[in-house]
Amino acid sequence: QVQLVESGGGLVQAGGSLRLSCAASGGTFSGYAMAWFRQAPGKEREFVAVITWSGGSTVYADSVKGRFTISRDNAKNTLYLQMNSLKPEDTAAYYCAARDGLISTAKLRYDYWGQGTQVTVSS
Repeated sequence: QVQLVESGGGLVQAGGSLRLSCAASGGTFSGYAMAWFRQAPGKEREFVAVITWSGGSTVYADSVKGRFTISRDNAKNTLYLQMNSLKPEDTAAYYCAARDGLISTAKLRYDYWGQGTQVTVSS
């Protein structure tokens, strides 16, 4: 059983930056594909970014491509999301997720979820 705990959210002005972290425990972190999803009030949870177990391949949603960077440190069992040039439409609760398999952009394919961290971008 994998436990995931996100941190690093907060309030930031448009154009600013934040780095989210997701600490994993209870499983073999290096064996999982890891992803970030987000959910704004009244909206469906949507895919943001995903990274392979090795960190060698990443996929991003078009809405964040060129602004966000997903990375991982398997020695520290930690996933990251560097968010630059933030926009008000990036405001959401951000969740990390893990799956034992190939990367996927589909939330239903993920087995483990964190509790989320709130990101609020003011205009």
